[in-house]
Amino acid sequence: PTLLPWALLLLATVPGPDLWPAAGAQLSCSQRCGDQSGPCSCHPTCFGLASCCVDIRDFCLEISPYSGSMMGGKDFVVRHLNWPNPADSVICSFKESIQTHGYVDASGRVHCVSPLLYESGRIPFTLSMNNGRSFPRSGTWLSVHPSKVSDSEKSQLVNETRWQYYGTPGTQGNLTLTWNTSALPSDTVTIELWGYEETGKPYSQQWAAAWSYLYSLATNIHNSGSFTFTPKPAPQNFQRWEVGSLRIVDSRHSAGKPDVQAIWSNEHALAWHLGEDFRMDPVAWARNQCLAWEELEDQLPTFLEELPDCPCTLAQARADSGRFHTDYGCDLEQGSVCTYHPGAVHCVRSVQASPRYYSGQQCCYTADGTQLLTADSTGGSTPDRGHDWGSPPYRVPPRVPGLSHWIYDVISFYHCCLWAPECFRYMNRRPSSDCRSYRPPRLASAFGDPHFVTFDGTNFTFNGRGEYVLLEAALTDLRVQARTQTRVTPEGSQDRGTGLTAVAVQEANSDVVEVRLGDGAGVLQVLLNQEVLSFAEQRWMDLKGMFLSVAAGNRVSVMLTSEAGLEISLQGPFLSVAVLLPEKFLTHTQGLLGTFNNDPADDFTLRSGEVLPPSASSRELFRFGADWAVQNASSLLTYDSKFLVENFKERPKHDPTFLPLFPEESSASPSQASAAADLCGDDSFCKFDVAATGSLSVGNASRVAHMQHRLRVQSLQPVVSCGWLAPPANGHKQGERYLVGSTVRFRCNNGYSLAGADASTCQADGTWSWPTPTCQPGRSYAVLLGIIFGGLGLVALVGLGYWLLRRRKSNTAVWGSQP
Repeated sequence: PTLLPWALLLLATVPGPDLWPAAGAQLSCSQRCGDQSGPCSCHPTCFGLASCCVDIRDFCLEISPYSGSMMGGKDFVVRHLNWPNPADSVICSFKESIQTHGYVDASGRVHCVSPLLYESGRIPFTLSMNNGRSFPRSGTWLSVHPSKVSDSEKSQLVNETRWQYYGTPGTQGNLTLTWNTSALPSDTVTIELWGYEETGKPYSQQWAAAWSYLYSLATNIHNSGSFTFTPKPAPQNFQRWEVGSLRIVDSRHSAGKPDVQAIWSNEHALAWHLGEDFRMDPVAWARNQCLAWEELEDQLPTFLEELPDCPCTLAQARADSGRFHTDYGCDLEQGSVCTYHPGAVHCVRSVQASPRYYSGQQCCYTADGTQLLTADSTGGSTPDRGHDWGSPPYRVPPRVPGLSHWIYDVISFYHCCLWAPECFRYMNRRPSSDCRSYRPPRLASAFGDPHFVTFDGTNFTFNGRGEYVLLEAALTDLRVQARTQTRVTPEGSQDRGTGLTAVAVQEANSDVVEVRLGDGAGVLQVLLNQEVLSFAEQRWMDLKGMFLSVAAGNRVSVMLTSEAGLEISLQGPFLSVAVLLPEKFLTHTQGLLGTFNNDPADDFTLRSGEVLPPSASSRELFRFGADWAVQNASSLLTYDSKFLVENFKERPKHDPTFLPLFPEESSASPSQASAAADLCGDDSFCKFDVAATGSLSVGNASRVAHMQHRLRVQSLQPVVSCGWLAPPANGHKQGERYLVGSTVRFRCNNGYSLAGADASTCQADGTWSWPTPTCQPGRSYAVLLGIIFGGLGLVALVGLGYWLLRRRKSNTAVWGSQP
C-alpha cells in the first residue's frame, strides 16, 4: 500500500497524446526544464550526476539541426521524442509569441519550422502536441545572422554582382538562381520576392522593421534546383523596396504564407527589380537617390562621436580581441577578398554597438599594417549607422542584424559609389576613424603550472589545487574564476604540479560561460549556464551580455558588453587564459591577476587589503593565492560529475593538504637540466615546469604560451599618431601612414608653386613637423626654368645675329676699295 501513491505518480509522468503530468509533479520534467529541486532533476547537470527525472528527454528537448538563419523556414527534428499519432496537431511557439505549425512524420518523429525573426541568438521555444491547449515541452533554437549561415542552406544568386548591377550599362539578359533540392522536399516550388524596409520616424517608438511578400517570379515549377528568368521592371507600387531576398517554398502553400519551410537567398540590392526610370538612366536615378540619402543623413543625429577609435596598426587590431573582431567581408585568413575595400587585406569591426545610436565601427588595413582611410582611398574603412551584427535586444531599427546595416549603409553605397559617380558624398558622411585617441587594452595571462603575468606585468607562480578568483572588478561586476588540478602522468600517477582545467566568466547578470578540458585528450568543452554547447553547426553565438566565438585550433573568445575580453586555449595538458581589459578598469580589479593600476608593487594584495612585497617568496605567494580561493556561494564553475562534487564542491575551495613543488626548491637531473636549457633558453616558467613534471612537452607548452603573451603585449604597445594630414589644394601628397616617424611629401599641380615645406614628419608628441603647405597660382618651377632658359637662348640668338651682320658689313667695305 505504501508504494501505491508513488506508482500512480510515476504513471502520471508517462507522456501521451491526451495525458499530461500536472505542472507541480516533482518526478516529471513537464514545465520544469532547468529545475534542480525535488526528488529528481531537470537541469542539464543531472546526466553526469545520474539524478535526472526519467522523462527529461521527453520534455527538455534536444533538436537537430539546432540552428538556422533568422530568416526562418528551417525544418528541425525533436530528438528522443517519438509520437504515436501522426494526425495530432503540432504547434511550436517561439518566445511565447510567434507560433509555427509543425508535424509528425511517418516514423513518428516530431518536426518544427523556425519562424522569420528580427534577431539573432538563442531563442526559447515550447512545443504543443494538442493544438495549443498546453505547452509542457521546451527547448532552444539558435537564430543566426544570415551571412553566417552556410551556403548549402541558401539559394545562390549565380554571379551575384550581375544581379545587383542589373539594368546598368552592359548588364542585361538572363539571371539564374540555384538551390539544393534536398533542402526542400517538394515536387514543385514557387519562387517569391520579399522586400525589407524600415519605416517611421528614426530613433522614435514608431520606427519599425518589416519583411513583406511582394510578388512571385514563378509558381508550380519543377523542383530542379535551378531557375533562369529575364527580369522585368516591377509594378510601381513595389518599386520602393530596394533591398530584398528570394524565397523558395512548396507550391502547395498560398503566396506569401509566413513561417513555412523555405530556402532563402542572400539579401541583396534589387537592381533587377527596379523600374524603367532606373533602366533608362541608372546614373541619374542613382544620383537622385544619393542626394536624397545625403539630405536624410544631414537630418539624423551624428553618431560618429560615440564610436571607438580604430587601432593604429593591424597588429593592434588583431590583438584587441575584446573590442574588435574580424569583418568576414575582408579576412586575412580567408584570402583577403575585400570586395568593398580595395587595397585592404584585413578589416575588423567593433564587437559592441555604440550605446546611444547602436552604430558600428569598421577599421581596414593594408598589407604593411597601415590603417586605410576613406580620406585617402575609396577602399578605406567606413563606420556604420546600423551595426552589421545588430545590437541586443535587436528586433527594431537600427538594431536588426545585417538588415539595418543594409538600409542605412549598404544600399546608399550602391546609390553613391557603385551606380553613380558620387562617392565623395558617401565618404564625407562615413569618414574613417583615425587612431589618435585609441588606447590599447591591458593584458594579463595564466598558463602552465600555473604561471601568472598580471596586468601590471608582475610574473609569479602559484600552483595550488582548487578553485580561485582570477579577476574581480566591481566596476561592472565582472568575475573570472579558474579550477586547477594536478596532472596525471602517462604512468597514471599525479605529479606535484597543477594547471588550469576550467575557466568561467560572468559580468553582472550575463550568461555564465565556462571553458574546460573535455574528456578526450586535446578537447575543449564549452558550457553555457552549466549546459554543454555544441559547435558542430555554428562557431559564433550571440549570448546574454556577451558574444562567444570558437576558432580552429582550440581557442575560445569571450567578448563582454564592457569591452573586456577573454581568450581561453589549450596549451599542452592544461588551459591558457588571456584577459584583456580596456582603460576604464584602471584601479578597479583584484584577484590573482593583480591590481590594475600601473603599479606592480601592489599586485599581491590579499582580500583583507594586506599587500605582500614584490620580493615575496613562493611560499608567501602560496598564501596570497590561497587567500583568493572561490567562496562556495559565488562559484561560477560547474559540478556535473561525482568527481567534481566530491573533490571541489564539497571540499574546501583551496586544498590545504596539497603541497606543491615551489620554484626555489625545484631541481632537475643533469640530463634533464641540459635538455631544459636547450628547450627553454632563459624562460624560467618553462624550466620550472620541466623540473616539476619531468616532461619537456609540458615545459614547451608553457614556453609557447609565455612567448604568445609577450608577442601580444608587444602588439598592444601604444603607438603615437599625428592624425590624417591633408594634401594641399591643387596638389597632392605621397605617403598615407600617419604614425610617429612617418613622413608625408607634397607636390603641386602644373601651374602652381609650393609655398611651405615640401615634407612633414610625425613627431613623438603627436604633432606634424610642418603643416600642409599651399599651392599658389602661378608658374611652376619647370615653367619658370623654361622661360629663363628660353630667354637666354633668345638673347644668344639675337647676339649671334648682330655679330654676323657686323661681319658682313665689314667685308662689304673691304671689297669696295679695290680697283
